[in-house]
This record gives sequence, C-alpha cells and structure tokens, in this order.
Amino acid sequence: MEATQQDTTARARELQRSWYGEPLGALFRRLIDDLGLNQARLAAVLGLSAPMLSQLMSGQRAKIGNPAVVQRVQALQELAGQVADGSVSAAEATDRMDEIKKSQGGSVLTATSQTTTSSGAPTVRRVVREIQSLLRSVSAAGDIIDAADSLAATHPELAEFLRVYGAGRTADAVAHYEAHQN
Repeated sequence: MEATQQDTTARARELQRSWYGEPLGALFRRLIDDLGLNQARLAAVLGLSAPMLSQLMSGQRAKIGNPAVVQRVQALQELAGQVADGSVSAAEATDRMDEIKKSQGGSVLTATSQTTTSSGAPTVRRVVREIQSLLRSVSAAGDIIDAADSLAATHPELAEFLRVYGAGRTADAVAHYEAHQN
C-alpha cells in the first residue's frame, strides 16, 4: 500500500507540474516565504480550507477545482514579485492580500496584474521565475542536481546555473541573475 500511495503522490505532483508549472507544494511554500504568511493565512487568502491546502501541498490532491482560487494563486504570485522588486511595500501587500481574498478571481487580476516595469521590461523576479518554471517542467530537482554534478568538473558555471535555477530558492536565483548581468 505504501508504494501505491507514493505512486499516487508522484503522479499528482506531475499533474500539478503540467497544470501549474510546478508542484503546488513548492509554489505555496514560495508564496508563504515571499509574502511572510503561514499556511492558515495562505489558505484563508486563497479561499481554501487548511486541510485542502495541505492535501494540495502534499500531493494527496492534484487539482484546484475552483477557477477563482487558481486566479487568486496567480494574483498572489504577481504580488510576491512586486514585493520582491520593491514596487509594493509589506503594508500594501497586506492590503492587497485582503483584496485578493475578497475577489471572485478575474477583477483583481485584470486591475492589478503587473509583470513588467514602467519601461515595459519584465521584472527580474518574473524572468527568474520563468527560467525556474521551465527547468522544473523539464525535470525534477533531484535530476537537475544530478545533471549539475555531472557537469561540475568541466562546466562549473553551467552546473551552478542548473543548481541555482533548477533546485534553488527564487531569492538566490534573483541574486545570481543580478550578479551576472552585463
């Protein structure tokens, strides 16, 4: 029975990766870290019960059934990017989370979606997250680390890139990206 449960969980996480770009556990943990939340607060903002959030994070459940919740997740991802790039303060983020919590989905995203700077260029955090999402959609973190290890002796910079973007934290990847510009 144990192996069947692990297989089911692995399958759910793969489905999450295909539907949401990464397993929901990783996505939700990043939102918790980036926005200074705990699981109960994240569940409340999303409009999920705490047990449902836990099931999604652990892979016991694969899909978010409510489209408005999916849109709230997207709104929180955008908000986390804005906090990271300094365009939204922590206090403003708290107010925005209350707006997101009350939203039915679309209106908040339409009114507040900002993935670019005023110059029209994507934010560094957005670029980094796109790179992370792409790498993580291709392979699991453990496989990316294995690939990085096999490249380390002959291509250390590429190995570092794989480790930082493929298996590391977004904040570390942003720092790496900024350090390697120009």
